[in-house]
Amino acid sequence: MIRSVLMLGCGILFGAGLAIAGMLNPAKVAGFLDIFGLWDPSLAFVMGGGVALNLIGHRLVIGRGHPLFAPNFSLPTRSGLDVPLLLGAAIFGIGWGVAGLCPGPAVASVLLKSSDGVVFGGGVFLLLLLAGLFVGQKVKNQMLGAAV
Repeated sequence: MIRSVLMLGCGILFGAGLAIAGMLNPAKVAGFLDIFGLWDPSLAFVMGGGVALNLIGHRLVIGRGHPLFAPNFSLPTRSGLDVPLLLGAAIFGIGWGVAGLCPGPAVASVLLKSSDGVVFGGGVFLLLLLAGLFVGQKVKNQMLGAAV
């Protein structure tokens, strides 16, 4: 129960931070990306603050030896680039460009724009379902290949 409450609190804090920083407004994000027009550098400060807090928090958490609700950390071991990573990054970028928002702020903006949120949420659900089917079939194929 406490874990769920903490997760909800973190989500609310993240969403509030996005709202306060203006990242729920596609025009603000577009202004940051428009470096040859009316460039708005304010999101650079938001990103810099987020990176700085993450560096501090990461060192504090990793220094504990284990997470609060798990016996050990599950950190990634792979560090190279591969086709799934590059394809996922491309899909992420295309989705961001089509929606006008990064997925995190888009989910947070559901409360502000319910009709846009329903369309976005439906699209995300459909794509996650398709990805699950693809990944599930790939895993089944790998398991069958290993069993033969």
